[in-house]
This record gives sequence, C-alpha cells and structure tokens, in this order.
Amino acid sequence: MFGELSALLDQPHTANVRAVETSQFHVAYASILLAQDPIAVLYAATMLARRLDVVNNVLVKLKNQLQAGQSHNVISKTVNKMEELLSVSGASLVYAGYPFDPFA
Repeated sequence: MFGELSALLDQPHTANVRAVETSQFHVAYASILLAQDPIAVLYAATMLARRLDVVNNVLVKLKNQLQAGQSHNVISKTVNKMEELLSVSGASLVYAGYPFDPFA
C-alpha cells in the first residue's frame, strides 16, 4: 500500500512509485474507501503506527548516542538506518529539511 499519508492528510503525494516488473495495481479513492471500509482505515493506521514505532525507537537511540558523545561513525550509522526506514514510506531526511551533514 502506498499513498496512505497523502490520502489521510489530504495532501499532495511526496513520492513516486515505479514498478520494476509487470504489476497489477488497484486504485482506491481515499474518500470513498475510508468512508465505506473501516478495515482499510484500521489497516492503514496499523501500518503507520508500526512505522512510527520503529522510527521512534531509532530516534530515541540517536538521542542517547548524542547525549553519550558517541563517535561520528556510530551516529552516522543510526542516521542512515533512520533514512532507510523512512525511505520505505517514500519519505527522506533530505526532503524533510535535512539537506546537509551536520557532522561535516
């Protein structure tokens, strides 16, 4: 599933999706789907909650590393992990206003 943030927040899409092989997609119109199918809403909410939980845990880890004065290498690996987790959803730290390396 993709486009859920756009649908739930009524905002433009921030990512593009490209199939790497022949695929079949089903387009759901968010306003109709969300009004008529509470299971779809629950599925989207569960997926988003899991994603938020994982990224939140990495953010707490990053905060602890910064407070402990961990090395640039350790912190960089954690930032990279967070970027990987966010990129699954189409988000990016670069897109989200993180256009530079604060450790450079």
